[in-house]
Amino acid sequence: MAPGQQTVEEVSYIRTKLAELEAELQRERATSRVGEERFRVLADAVPVMIWMSGNDALGTFFNREWLEFRGRTMEQESGNGWAEGLHPDDLDLCRETYWNAFSARQPFRLQCRLQRANGEFCWVEHSGIPHFDESGEFTGFVGATIDISDRKRNVFTPDEASVRLVFALTERERQVLVLIAEGKSTKQAAARLGISYKTADSHRSRILEKLGVHETASMVRYAIRAGLIEP
Repeated sequence: MAPGQQTVEEVSYIRTKLAELEAELQRERATSRVGEERFRVLADAVPVMIWMSGNDALGTFFNREWLEFRGRTMEQESGNGWAEGLHPDDLDLCRETYWNAFSARQPFRLQCRLQRANGEFCWVEHSGIPHFDESGEFTGFVGATIDISDRKRNVFTPDEASVRLVFALTERERQVLVLIAEGKSTKQAAARLGISYKTADSHRSRILEKLGVHETASMVRYAIRAGLIEP
């Protein structure tokens, strides 16, 4: 298996490992100044691409698996260097999703194309969560990236017009859209997001209005065309 590429069965393990690494980082920071270095050692031992950013949103660390996938050095990927590997058609989507999550201090998931060492663009899924120091101060994001190319074979490229409309929605409206498109009811979406049914229903009404549609099925089609969910 190529560096960074994972089977569907491994995805759950990977996300669990990411949470464990974040917990380890929090514990180490609370007890030792070398906690972050300890985290980096652990991250290099995990068979999945791991990255970290600072409180300025710039990349500060990429583990061995990431660097092998990209065929570049830590210095080349640090800061905004990693973004040089993004497919030009996915660049705006990636930046907006990341910046919205960063500003809101909220976890995010994003699928896009990333260039590997041989020059090929592969579909990957980024999962990021905010992390905080022992005093509760936000210090950046820690994330995992997995190769999902096998799952994206023969899947159409997101429609640009749909992407523009969907990303004209607010972050909360997109969250409601994704949950409804995944089959959740408005009540279930409200519970998942920790908001009232009335608020979720209001978001749903605004989504319909902004997308210029009148029923849930059309909302789902927009979510698929924009690449927010898989068909």
